Amino acid sequence: MKLIIQIPCYNEAEVLPTTLRNLPRQIEGVDCVEVLVIDDGSTDNTAEVARTAGADHIVRLKRHAGLAEAFKVGLDACLRLGADIIVNTDADEQYKPEDIPTLIAPILRGEAELVIGDRGVAAQPNFSPIKRRLQTWGSQVVSQAAGIPIPDATSGFRAMTREVALRTNVLSHYSYTLETLIQAGNHRFAIASVPVRTNPPRRPSRLMRGLWDYLLNSGVTIVRAYTMYRPLRVFTTIGLGLIALGLVPLVRFLIFYFQGRGSGNVQSLILGAVLLIVGFQTILIGLVADLINFNRKLLEEILYRERLQTNAHSTTEPRPAASSHDQRPPLRGV
Repeated sequence: MKLIIQIPCYNEAEVLPTTLRNLPRQIEGVDCVEVLVIDDGSTDNTAEVARTAGADHIVRLKRHAGLAEAFKVGLDACLRLGADIIVNTDADEQYKPEDIPTLIAPILRGEAELVIGDRGVAAQPNFSPIKRRLQTWGSQVVSQAAGIPIPDATSGFRAMTREVALRTNVLSHYSYTLETLIQAGNHRFAIASVPVRTNPPRRPSRLMRGLWDYLLNSGVTIVRAYTMYRPLRVFTTIGLGLIALGLVPLVRFLIFYFQGRGSGNVQSLILGAVLLIVGFQTILIGLVADLINFNRKLLEEILYRERLQTNAHSTTEPRPAASSHDQRPPLRGV
């Protein structure tokens, strides 16, 4: 069984040697542990440092594409390199590498297919009080959207099986954490959370440019992902809400009408009719979106089968010697 630890990096030359040095290279239950570094268009010498520090595989993006794209490219590379389990962690060693065996343990026992490292966000000392509340609230929202309890939805410290990686499609350009959890929940994967430890932050977050930027991007990601997988429920809920609002002025008009004062309250009739029409149209949009959802599932199945065939070929081809530190499988966008 092969485990690949993937590390998306952007200008991490200063901290990367320590991170790579502390990664476990032998784990009970795993035959082979390898490290993949995804250089997300760094302007420093991140790739060279990674090679010198002992990374087994390095993928370099030609330009800075963002965390979500780097994560996606990393998954593709891990699959082509024959990974059975993939662990994603941060380059700045936010998560303690000693917890990787704990992270993959539920997968090795056959209890889970995707494991999320739970930082204990509600009591995380490295977070401000408002960030703790937002992280807790956001995890609850994602749990509802995914249909499973997830105490730390934004954690990037996670392990997944090859099957989960094959089924994962990252569409967001901001972050992969929320979208992929909703996706995994709707695919009915077995998902578990395990407590993990963290190190004090070495630098400010590069993903968050500010609180409102984080809230806006995270909110859009959650709404988009939930609507993609539950379109009928979303549009039906909105449509029924509009119909309920439309009934209020309509009932008001009828009351005045039967009292002989309907001519002075025509605006209630117009408003109620407009809301009812829009509500019914929204439900019809939900029906159309649900039909499109079936088409999306077919496309995902085709992509899944294509990945299976591609990765089956790549894992049977001869590989370079294990001592090489510059193995770069051909990938899109690199």
